[in-house]
Amino acid sequence: MAQSKGLRSELGRARGLGSAKEGVGHWWHQRLTAIALIPLSLWFVASLVFLTDTDHATAVQWLKSPFTLGLMVLFIGALFYHAVLGVQVVIEDYVSRHGLRLMSIVLVQFIGFALAMAAIVSLLVIAFGG
Repeated sequence: MAQSKGLRSELGRARGLGSAKEGVGHWWHQRLTAIALIPLSLWFVASLVFLTDTDHATAVQWLKSPFTLGLMVLFIGALFYHAVLGVQVVIEDYVSRHGLRLMSIVLVQFIGFALAMAAIVSLLVIAFGG
């Protein structure tokens, strides 16, 4: 005996399973942040190598430069935004319960924003308050 598909139509069964309206924008944001992170990461690693044998005062002076501080803020912003987008994709792909998925995405976005803000505020305190 064939299994019954229920009384719902094909369209009715497909509704609520998601749409392609947000996927393209999400995909583009992830690619753009990845592209931005390539030069920013190279700059960050080169800076760490340069600062390896310096003292604390020299490192703080380096961070006080508007160019350096600006690049650090861009690096942190792009890094956390890219990470949140990636974790969101994993949650959307592997968490099947709608409520848990939504709660997890909101939590990840909140944590990512909070950590990025904490890092940026820390940079500003070092650059202007320390």
